[in-house]
Amino acid sequence: MENISAKHKLKGGYCNSLTQYSRYLTREVNIGDIALGGLNPIRIQSMTTTDTMDTIGTVEQTIRMVESGCEYVRITAPSIKEAENLANIKKELRNRGYNVPLIADIHFTPNAAEMAARIVEKVRVNPGNYADKKKFENIEYTQNSYNSELERINKKFLPLVKICKEYGTAMRIGTNHGSLSDRIMSHYGDTPRGMVESAMEFIRMCEAENYYNLVISMKASNTQVMVQAYRLLVETMTNEGMNYPLHLGVTEAGDGEDGRIKSAVGIGTLLEDGLGDTIRVSLTEDPEFEAPVAKALADRYQKAESLKLKDQSIVSICHPEPVEGQPRTYSPYQYSRRITNPVQHIGGHFHPVVMIDVSKENLKDPYFLSAVGYNYSAGLDKYSLADQACDIAFMGDNLPSFSFPGNLKQVYNYKTWLGLRDKKNCHPLYTFEEFDTAEVKDEAINFVEIDATQFDTSAIQKFNNTTILILKTSASHGMAQQRAFFIALQEKNIQIPVIIKRTYENLDADNLTLYAATDIGALFTDGFGDGIWIDAKDQNLALLISTSFGILQATRTRISKTEYISCPSCGRTLFDLQETTQLIRSRTDHLKGLKIGIMGCIVNGPGEMADADYGYVGTGPDKITLYRGQEVVKKNVKTALALDELINIIKGDGNWVEKELN
Repeated sequence: MENISAKHKLKGGYCNSLTQYSRYLTREVNIGDIALGGLNPIRIQSMTTTDTMDTIGTVEQTIRMVESGCEYVRITAPSIKEAENLANIKKELRNRGYNVPLIADIHFTPNAAEMAARIVEKVRVNPGNYADKKKFENIEYTQNSYNSELERINKKFLPLVKICKEYGTAMRIGTNHGSLSDRIMSHYGDTPRGMVESAMEFIRMCEAENYYNLVISMKASNTQVMVQAYRLLVETMTNEGMNYPLHLGVTEAGDGEDGRIKSAVGIGTLLEDGLGDTIRVSLTEDPEFEAPVAKALADRYQKAESLKLKDQSIVSICHPEPVEGQPRTYSPYQYSRRITNPVQHIGGHFHPVVMIDVSKENLKDPYFLSAVGYNYSAGLDKYSLADQACDIAFMGDNLPSFSFPGNLKQVYNYKTWLGLRDKKNCHPLYTFEEFDTAEVKDEAINFVEIDATQFDTSAIQKFNNTTILILKTSASHGMAQQRAFFIALQEKNIQIPVIIKRTYENLDADNLTLYAATDIGALFTDGFGDGIWIDAKDQNLALLISTSFGILQATRTRISKTEYISCPSCGRTLFDLQETTQLIRSRTDHLKGLKIGIMGCIVNGPGEMADADYGYVGTGPDKITLYRGQEVVKKNVKTALALDELINIIKGDGNWVEKELN
């Protein structure tokens, strides 16, 4: 695939289109027998967690990963001895009939990278610590000293480039938000721009040697930072005449539902933008569980190969066109929530609300409300609220036979609402046509449902200050349609709050979680939306509630629980990450809003948990170092004592509350 011509701007700034799905075409890169980028499907990969010196253990885990859907397998090579043993791993795999391309993961050791590049199909280097320095030092660089340091890095990096070029080995230049070098931090700060420039420096060194077999990544545990960095990277590359394929991933996403939602928000947002050529979902679980999640995300976009989608006649796959970028009403590189005029506690500066359909439930039994966060006590005849309690219940045309919680808004179809004798805390939902002709409206809140593909902004401009829009779509790739609606509102300076509604049919629980996190999370990442309504009548209320709050947590627009920034483990890990994560979670999951990093080794230590309030990092056998932010508080604590010590630090800072007993 040829390089794109320089100085061509994308219509959407960083993608082909902001308002319809269109895949961004990248340079094709060969990794063994499996090509990446170009018109190839989105490739799936993961990383082993075994000791790289355990040849048979690594081979057998690799085979399990391949059987689960991995097309590439990454293996850590922290030193030259592990790099050398990649040859034995590769030989045993080939003897067993597995020709999967192998990728060596390198951080601090150029000599290990140079050895691995002669053996495997691809090496991954991190610009922040390959030849650069990360000591959390605040150093003032003059332009001359900055350039001198860059020249030093170039001399250390150049031998690897030449070896890769000689052996036909591909390279991933993988920037991580938490491991930006002191040099980059001093110049650009801890920013998406710093991440991009860190990678661009290494890309330019490669191109100076006419080496183009590159894949680029911009990973972060903060989904907003991750999305912004990839977008900025594409715009920067395009302006310099580059179109290298993209490896997508959210670092330290965690485990279970939280890890899946967080991964889908970050990766899915970019896939919806048409970006991404290979993906790795980083879960604190065995690696064979990662590939099915990645595949489920990617499969929605494989239809683009035939240029047809169920809900759209054409999906374009083309080179970026040489046109000026469209004027934007918002910045995709810096989060800013769309400005709205609040209606009661919806919109404005209030956190996004969660709306849910309870119309099909048994409305004679108040106990069903426990699934949406309201626990009823018959003895006290009162409700207690969970941290994840919905704000609005859609009742349709059905009336409850008991008193609803006073802080749970009820919404009825307009004609049913008209017939209510007691309208306290009850509000109408209109179709667009009903609202236009209705003679009676609620004095407090009027919900108006609008299809993302059919709307009239001139009519919406006439709506009064009690109106909240419900923006609905059931299209497979309706995110772009809904984004187009928000852009249209901004262009007309219409500041009415909007609740995003997505309807799904015939989806199992796992895919519903991933699809909703992609579709709705993408909009919240761009600052759009004042509420969320996942409409899936064949799924239970508890799943819809946990998914809704999980999406808001992952986009950092509403915090309702403790967040764990937990690495997925690899051969460098110094303790059982899955067991440790569950132990820490069991004692701290009531600390709403706190972020705790759990890292298996110093490579993924203070850097990768850059956003965490506290950190638990393996620094040696039976040794844990505890952090407050990026500050070391206690070194080399015995594992058996480390969690208690971490809790004592949290208590000492005044951030501890006792867990309530049910």
